[in-house]
Amino acid sequence: MSRTRLAKLMEQGAVRVNGTLAANPKARVEEGDLIQITLEAAEESHITPQAIALDVVYEDAALIVVNKPAGMVVHPAPGTPDGTLVNALMHHCGESLSGVGGVARPGIVHRIDKDTSGLLVAAKTDQAHHGLAVQFEKHTVARHYRALVYGVPEASDPRLSGLRGVSFEAAGVMKISTQLARHKHDRQKQAVFFEGARHAVTRARVVEAFGAPASVSLVDCWLETGRTHQIRVHMAHAGHGLLGDPVYGGRRKLSEKAFGAEAVAAVKGFARQALHAASLGFAHPVSGELLHFEAELPADMSALLAALKN
Repeated sequence: MSRTRLAKLMEQGAVRVNGTLAANPKARVEEGDLIQITLEAAEESHITPQAIALDVVYEDAALIVVNKPAGMVVHPAPGTPDGTLVNALMHHCGESLSGVGGVARPGIVHRIDKDTSGLLVAAKTDQAHHGLAVQFEKHTVARHYRALVYGVPEASDPRLSGLRGVSFEAAGVMKISTQLARHKHDRQKQAVFFEGARHAVTRARVVEAFGAPASVSLVDCWLETGRTHQIRVHMAHAGHGLLGDPVYGGRRKLSEKAFGAEAVAAVKGFARQALHAASLGFAHPVSGELLHFEAELPADMSALLAALKN
């Protein structure tokens, strides 16, 4: 269980320490204390298993790693009651998905945006779910994304050197460290803050730049934290929004003189944020074995990249 869930159970009077109601989540416990937690019976899931094809990268008795296509929502929500990754997992795995995420999110330990493609791990047992959740909480899971962004984020850019929350580390790695929370006026968006929100750190390194002069780049982004829309918000904050991102990408356009008509048309026709969860690494929650997985760019991003190169 998450600390938030346990704190709520305390508020509801569902936790006792040595027979006495526990009201303070920060209270210390001692060796030998008896802690009792009363949980309601698990609800029956209303989610229907659906025979949706899955690109399974790895699977064993404890977990499953899939390469999620762009356009697929991870779990049911208002407006998307089915056709989700959870519906597909329930059909593929049967009843062997962890219940820690609750009836709406069986097996789900983390998620990626609907229109982001790439690697995601789901838990098939509660033990695996807990072990993976601890690694995500301690930021020991290695997650690298490939993104196509406007501009070239380099240390030599004087604009970036004066931008709050942005700094550069060795080998030209850009570090973006801010806080993130819901946008004050648009609840569907996230926004950068510097106090009163959740800590978020993203690093990015230019892999290749395109254009003459260079005005688009392929970047390798990796997460220290995992907040909603984190890479998209952070790259936009740095002035390097993602190509195709309808929310944070801005209204920038490519020059036909720098790229040619074919590349400009390819960017204009790209219907999602150009973001792919390319690699995922973690310790197996049961065996302790270090696992690492990679997923090649999907066809749409590969075609966009080829157009930019040409």
